[in-house]
Amino acid sequence: MKAKEIREMSSEELTKKLGELKNELFNLRFQHAINQLENPHKIVEVKRDIARVMTVLNERNA
Repeated sequence: MKAKEIREMSSEELTKKLGELKNELFNLRFQHAINQLENPHKIVEVKRDIARVMTVLNERNA
C-alpha cells in the first residue's frame, strides 16, 4: 500500500484499515509460528503498512 493511497482515505477508513492490518499481522505471526507461512517477508510489509497508517492518523490528530 502506497502512502499516497493512505492519505486519500478518510480517518474512519484508516481506523478500519488499521484494525484489519493488525488482524492480518496476528494471523501471519501465527502461521509463521507453525511453519505454514510461505513468504516471511509479508510480515515486514504488513508492519510497514501499519506504520504508514498510524503516521497519517497521528498527522491528522496533531
